[in-house]
Amino acid sequence: MTRRRAGTAIPRLRSLGKHALLILFSVIMIYPLIWLLVSSLKPNADIFRDLSIFTTDLTVDNYVNGWNDLQHPFGLFLLNSTIIAFGAIIGNLLSCSMAAYAFARLKFRFRTLAFTLMLGSIMLPFQVILVPQFIIYKELGWLNTFLPLIAPKFLATEAFFVFLMVQFIRGLPKELFEAARIDGAGHFRSYFQITLPLIIPSLATTAIFTFIWSWGDFFGPLIYLRLPQLFPASLALKGFLDAQSSSNYGSMFAMSVVSLIPLFLVFLFGQRFLIKGAATSGIK
Repeated sequence: MTRRRAGTAIPRLRSLGKHALLILFSVIMIYPLIWLLVSSLKPNADIFRDLSIFTTDLTVDNYVNGWNDLQHPFGLFLLNSTIIAFGAIIGNLLSCSMAAYAFARLKFRFRTLAFTLMLGSIMLPFQVILVPQFIIYKELGWLNTFLPLIAPKFLATEAFFVFLMVQFIRGLPKELFEAARIDGAGHFRSYFQITLPLIIPSLATTAIFTFIWSWGDFFGPLIYLRLPQLFPASLALKGFLDAQSSSNYGSMFAMSVVSLIPLFLVFLFGQRFLIKGAATSGIK
């Protein structure tokens, strides 16, 4: 009996130690968010004077002031971020799914070469094509509009999402498409009526990642947008910092928390689609 108890005690201690380490690392990872939330409730003068997260001097003035401190209400910047994010989502869902269907189900000349070049574009840094893109958008008169941030998404420029959907479509039973072809269905009907309903997990994964990346994008709006009324939330937060006078860190932290709420909700309700989409598409 004593040996049996000792034999079961060791795995329990190991499990307890693993859970303790996981909790410790979780606290370390989430600590910056906790500090951000607490700092957004502190008076502006106390944020860097007392770096502790344990305080009783809390106020919501930063949220009230931060919403109206900039040239325009912060709600306008959240609306701009929403327009950009949802435009990018629609573009990626349509274009990437069509491109993925073509690579997975259509047979055309140089398909392998085109797929290889598409995958190679994943390793191409954004800065390499920044100047040519800027010149093109300038000639088209797209500067100070949302088009440079949305229009490329309708051209299947996100190779990662194309690859994700290709892997998913290749895992679908070929008998479905053969039966549809026997019934007289063309490629467009097979795409809309068979493929799209069956690749919902990968579509959801694409939508979630696109929302997260578009919502938090700072560099793109910084390059193409100059009018303050067009700024998304990520770029508007820079307005609370002033190199020539005092910066309003309290309001900036408060509006940062507000800007993180949509990302938190999207990830909270969409995490099951992320797991299912990655597991069923062959991505490890």
